[in-house]
Amino acid sequence: MGWTREENRRFEDALAVHGPDDPNRWQHVADAVGGKSVEEVKMHYEILKEDVIRIERDQIPLPRYRGASINGRQIDNEQRRMRNLTLR
Repeated sequence: MGWTREENRRFEDALAVHGPDDPNRWQHVADAVGGKSVEEVKMHYEILKEDVIRIERDQIPLPRYRGASINGRQIDNEQRRMRNLTLR
């Protein structure tokens, strides 16, 4: 089953809170998302990592989000790319 926008938001928020040094990271992320197993969140993370790698290699374009802004300012794809999500 797919992931909703809200589940993705909770997933990304949980990744930011529960870093790679957290021994229970995947359980915490699954709990934060709700309705997903530990295996499902791990698989979703692996897909996210592959997507980021492909975007960084310019193999797929960055998505354009309607109305994407920070503090009322429009942001472009390069600014979005450089935000704080670090994947290990």
